[in-house]
Amino acid sequence: MAWEDTSHAATLRMATSSFRRLDATVASRDLAESMKTHLHLIQAIASEAPDNAHRARMASVGSEAASFAAWLSWDMADHGSARRWYGSSIKAAHGSGDTLLAAYQTGSLASFEAETGNPHQALRLITQARHALGRNLSPLAAAWLSSIEAVAHASNHQHHSCERALKACEHSAAQIPDADPVAWPWIFAFDERKTAACRITCTARLGRPLHARIGEQEIATALSGNHDKQRALLTLDMATGYLTAKEVDTAFTLAARSLTEGIRLRSGKIIERARSLRRTYSTPRPPSVVRDFDDQLHTTYL
Repeated sequence: MAWEDTSHAATLRMATSSFRRLDATVASRDLAESMKTHLHLIQAIASEAPDNAHRARMASVGSEAASFAAWLSWDMADHGSARRWYGSSIKAAHGSGDTLLAAYQTGSLASFEAETGNPHQALRLITQARHALGRNLSPLAAAWLSSIEAVAHASNHQHHSCERALKACEHSAAQIPDADPVAWPWIFAFDERKTAACRITCTARLGRPLHARIGEQEIATALSGNHDKQRALLTLDMATGYLTAKEVDTAFTLAARSLTEGIRLRSGKIIERARSLRRTYSTPRPPSVVRDFDDQLHTTYL
């Protein structure tokens, strides 16, 4: 067949973007098989690329698709596959010659490591991403990387380092509207909602009471997004903050709400986070709200 590089790359990239939009409300397990087929198609078309320039453009398309496949694996709590796909996305990004894309994929792996209990690895990856960008570190990229750094520090219980990263995130985010446009197309808008959500997550990781650090308006802002999975995970972080403040009924009412969403969306990530929350609370006579949560959790199989 005749090679139509621009048409092929644009069409395949648009398909990946469409899958990303579906992810907000569709179970990853329902998207994963379609993504595998999509990746095979990308590989097949890339294999027919006539020269290095065309192969580089297809490597960029493949990197974006592999990164989303990693995201889906992560949501299904398949960490081995997620790490493998993130590695593939970084390798393909380097093959494309797109430094910006390679930095983004490195930051994506850093986010995965920060969230799954490997904060030291996350911080090393963030350093690599920043070094790769150099002077091309736009306010949007800086805010995003600082938000991942904050979560990594919080996961490692480094309070002061976390706070510094949060302030850097907020400072960079405030500069985004006035900055020169920079191609960083893989991140959804980084705004007040993102910074508020990051602060809630860090508060949970640091083991601090929620309302000692976060106001009602900031909570409302953080929860105002329309991504069902992300909202459920954030609600579990809020539940952790309430549990730290010994507000058990509120904590497990919120956790049960998130668990219901996790079951509906068949999200292993959400359900495992709910199990992790439950392990942090121990009492010989749990109240009814906790017993109800246990009943719901113990009958959940994915």
